[in-house]
Amino acid sequence: MAGDFFKEYALYFVFVILLAVIIVEDSSFLSIINLSNILTQSSVRMIIALGVAGVIITRGTDLSAGRQIGLAAVVSATMLQAVDNVNKVFPELGVVPIPLVILLVCAIGALIGLLNGVIVAILNVTPFIATLGTMLIAYGVNSLYYDAVGSAPIAGFDSAFRSFTQGYFAIPLPGAGTFRLSYITIYALIAILFTWVLWNKTRFGKNIFAIGGNPEAAAVSGVNVTLNLIGIYVLSGVFYAFGGMLEAGRIGSATNNLGFMYELDAIAACVIGGVSFSGGVGKVAGVVMGVIIFQLLNYGLSYIGVNPYWQYIIKGGIIVLAVAMDSMKTARKK
Repeated sequence: MAGDFFKEYALYFVFVILLAVIIVEDSSFLSIINLSNILTQSSVRMIIALGVAGVIITRGTDLSAGRQIGLAAVVSATMLQAVDNVNKVFPELGVVPIPLVILLVCAIGALIGLLNGVIVAILNVTPFIATLGTMLIAYGVNSLYYDAVGSAPIAGFDSAFRSFTQGYFAIPLPGAGTFRLSYITIYALIAILFTWVLWNKTRFGKNIFAIGGNPEAAAVSGVNVTLNLIGIYVLSGVFYAFGGMLEAGRIGSATNNLGFMYELDAIAACVIGGVSFSGGVGKVAGVVMGVIIFQLLNYGLSYIGVNPYWQYIIKGGIIVLAVAMDSMKTARKK
């Protein structure tokens, strides 16, 4: 009984202990402004994690997510610089409508997702190897483009894009200050609602869970496994691209290294949130909580000045522990 309880909740105990250490080290961590910053940072990661989660549910993974984010960030950044920016990459380019740039980067993300889906579903390459290959391809393409436009951080965005990604609603909290609800958080809420409806109320959602649970049984039941697998990778690519565009605007600049390791944070958040690598198991609410918990830890460790190298060690240990807990829970069910 105690062993089962440990397997179910050990990870949360680790987070509680780490959070307690952070608060003891610096109690100002619990300020309204910090909570607002954590929520904003979590929002971009949430959009990315929702894309990764769909792939994991089908027993896959996506190592290319981070590099897709970087590519979308650099492309959108070059399109959305202010016209009076002396370092504008394309001086002859006027004001590009934000919806047009969203369509452009999402089309790029969908194309990479289509490539991933075809390699996995039609060529029967394992998702790990398939997305490892596209990760390198996406980074190479991004680096070539980045070198071609000057090899310098791309910044100085148009005011409309700055407002779109850095704007917020100021909500007064009596006795606690002002809470900033960012526009990015609103976009994340829309993505969450869309994903919840997709997973729970559509045939496509039911199909991806069926494929993750047992692809052979799903095929026998009439599910087009190939088409649905391709579809989930395409959708994931769209999520990564939109997240990359938002991240460039939130940070205020973009380079070809933006997005590095984002996929590992997203995978860890998904597993923490109960999305199983064994397939067929996962909830949107779990993904949301996993992202918030993981980002709380990320922000907290940086806030109290923990060496970045130690942060890698801690996060790596959490990822291993999360997957180990998932494996033990799966073995117990069998």
